[in-house]
Amino acid sequence: MDKSAIFIDAGFLLAIGGQRTVGTSLRSAVTVDYRQLIEGLFKACDALRGLDPLRMYWYDAAKDGLPTNDHKTVAGTSGVKLRLGRISVNGDQKGVDLKLGLDLVGLARNRAASVAFLMSGDDDLGEAVEQAQDLGMQVVLLALPKKENRLGVDSVSEDLALRVDSIEFLDDSLLTGAFRRTQTVPKQQSVPQTPKPAPPTTTLPRVLPRNAPAAQPEILHTSDSASVPWPTILQIAADVGARVAENWLATVTQGDVNHLREERPLLPLEVDRVLIKDCASRIGEAKTDIQDVRKALRASFWEHLDELN
Repeated sequence: MDKSAIFIDAGFLLAIGGQRTVGTSLRSAVTVDYRQLIEGLFKACDALRGLDPLRMYWYDAAKDGLPTNDHKTVAGTSGVKLRLGRISVNGDQKGVDLKLGLDLVGLARNRAASVAFLMSGDDDLGEAVEQAQDLGMQVVLLALPKKENRLGVDSVSEDLALRVDSIEFLDDSLLTGAFRRTQTVPKQQSVPQTPKPAPPTTTLPRVLPRNAPAAQPEILHTSDSASVPWPTILQIAADVGARVAENWLATVTQGDVNHLREERPLLPLEVDRVLIKDCASRIGEAKTDIQDVRKALRASFWEHLDELN
């Protein structure tokens, strides 16, 4: 049947939208006009192939699998099927990729659509993509351009990008028109609490190292052989930490800030995951896994939180 189906990994889409509009993938940092975003995606796919859409499948995760108000807005939009996985106690998404892969192969097997537009960056979907292709479906990756990437795509695994039939690039205006920075929440006064003793500065340095540690080379190499100076990597980590701190602070109450300081140097899983994810999107996962880079990320977050509040 000459119809198209659109598969959206919401976690991927919202992360890219946040990074491109406010500088972080922290979900609370952005407010999204979902109806405008979905309408823009439908129009973009129509312009690419001119096929009637079967429907859009929207994949996301929620605590206990219960839809949020944003999810209900998506589900109530004409032509959209909401598919929810769960968020584990560690903050990981569970079941999202599985649901997407099964739906993709199922539609191909039933010949419900001849073209699948896929917006995701996860290499776990590679096998499902190839199964759908073997059943006669064409799989088109929807992506945003990134010149620094060897394949020219933003935040998409190389394995997935090489398996799809083609890559079509979306215009940034699709995101900038639907995403905006969340308004700052007025800080609430809280009852003063006895502060916990400050941790030793050796465990959480406030000043980023200017040179690479003795155990690290002064130059690190990316997978495509481009050299990146170690001080530049640390500066990127510091910039990411500052951006996340600024955006997080803009969406919480003073009570939240006080509670966070009580747990210092520990960070909430959500915040720590955003720090690592945002840094990996700029310098790659391999370099973000280096402990000195992660220390720089967290130190910069705390430093800028102290400066701003």
